[in-house]
Amino acid sequence: VQLQASGGGSVQAGGSLRLSCAASGRTFSAYAMGWFRQAPGKEREFVAAINWSGDSTYYSNFVKGRFTVSRDNAKNTLYLQMNSLKPEDTALYFCAADRTYYSARPPVSQREYNYWGQGTQVTVSS
Repeated sequence: VQLQASGGGSVQAGGSLRLSCAASGRTFSAYAMGWFRQAPGKEREFVAAINWSGDSTYYSNFVKGRFTVSRDNAKNTLYLQMNSLKPEDTALYFCAADRTYYSARPPVSQREYNYWGQGTQVTVSS
């Protein structure tokens, strides 16, 4: 499967952005999906994940209550709604797919993800 992330941009602190991740192929609806981010000089870190049906989600503590992950399997698209953005959210955001079919719990470790998008830049100014 190929993943294409989009929707990044530059916003002021307190603003919102919605990231999208379009997936090719017919197996998107069977995969758990995740969002990760990497800030300059830092390692890539987990942001959010969602299982194949959308009824199980996980968030990192630093985005919980501000970000919402969702998916539309009919459109082969993953979303990340980001509200109340902070300068520390500035990073390159990646979407990823876990090719385990119909996993009830989405993984939070990037080692469990098999396919990665190219990343979309989010910059939050104070």
